[in-house]
Amino acid sequence: MRKHILTITFLFVAIVATSQKPASALQPVTPESAGVSSERLKRLDINIGEWVNDGRLNGTVALIVRNGKIVYHKAFGYDDLEKKRPMKTDMIFRIASQTKAITSVAVMILYEEGKILLDDPVSAYIPAFAKQQVIKEFNEKDSTYTTTPAKREITIRDLLTHTSGIGYSQIGSKEANAIYAKNNITAGIGVDKDQSLAVAMKKLGTLPLMHQPGEKFTYGLNTDVLGYLVEVVSGKSLNDFFQQRIFEPLGMNDTYFYLPSSKHSRLAHLYQETDKKLTTAKEVTQNGKFLLEYPLTAGTYYSGGAGLSSTALDYAIFLQMLLNGGEYNGKRILARNTVRMMTMNQIGDTNMGNNKFGLGFGITTEKGSSILPTPEGVFEWGGAFSTSYWADPQEKLIGILYRQLWGSTQRDIPNKYKVLVYQALND
Repeated sequence: MRKHILTITFLFVAIVATSQKPASALQPVTPESAGVSSERLKRLDINIGEWVNDGRLNGTVALIVRNGKIVYHKAFGYDDLEKKRPMKTDMIFRIASQTKAITSVAVMILYEEGKILLDDPVSAYIPAFAKQQVIKEFNEKDSTYTTTPAKREITIRDLLTHTSGIGYSQIGSKEANAIYAKNNITAGIGVDKDQSLAVAMKKLGTLPLMHQPGEKFTYGLNTDVLGYLVEVVSGKSLNDFFQQRIFEPLGMNDTYFYLPSSKHSRLAHLYQETDKKLTTAKEVTQNGKFLLEYPLTAGTYYSGGAGLSSTALDYAIFLQMLLNGGEYNGKRILARNTVRMMTMNQIGDTNMGNNKFGLGFGITTEKGSSILPTPEGVFEWGGAFSTSYWADPQEKLIGILYRQLWGSTQRDIPNKYKVLVYQALND
């Protein structure tokens, strides 16, 4: 009897130990072992191949993770069309606004450490944002304007949800473009070497908001302000904070603001669409110039809203950490309830089309889930250079599609990719 009791006890301890085992690192498996059909994945090969062959894409990297396992990770087409240099899965892409999610996680790390609360006024940490004004009338001819006092101060939560009233430079409204340009405020990528994040964000704090705080969703430089907030509160540069608190623990070894020289050759070429034809982008201009080779410089301006470059695999690791409730491969970055907060609707009834916004992510609603196969609760976003991602807690699924294309009219490709991924689920 005693022998049976010891055996049962041993089995119980073994089961508990197994259930508490940290989520392992991402590894490739056969699709069927993760509930995905190899046969139906071939539709992805066919469609992406056609997009490359008909000139809609020069090349792309596609990655699918299911149940914490890589079931699809392929490169298609060419990184360099002229030299016929093939695209490779380890190419490093400018991920632009995908930086925002990482900065938002950095903010929530400080939140968990008791250093900030989300409804704290931003001015408590960056005094330049005290006593802000809101634009009332704007003269398009000379960019002059009148203002009215803000009804309340903007908060950290306002920044995380893009409801502060801060606009975007270069790619924003005519008011924001003009006012920010006159004050040398950029979208944060490809900035001159002598520019400083601290100087730019303090200056931004003195400029008018585009609307009253909390009044509506306006995509803007909010996350660049959050990046500077991380620097102020932590006492570290945003680059060092990312490396020490997120990238190194997770093993994200190919994610940088500025690439080390040993990895310069892996930076993907950027193409531009002109008259529905792809040409090498020499200069990207939209109400101002982006310096295309900014990841290859030795800059010190760390744009929390747009500055990072990364691989599809590195970003999948980041997303898997969130799907795991804040932990990856034995390293905990956030608590699960913090992830819950980040990936739920944080803007209430504020209009944002069919979906909502959390703390750094777009969130699929029930209405949004009727348009594409992505279920309610999916969190996602993308970048200006045609990178996109989503993470699905219900299906335990991650989808990533990386391109390097500015000004693309091929806006149907990311949605077709989603359809092709979901149709391959087979459990």
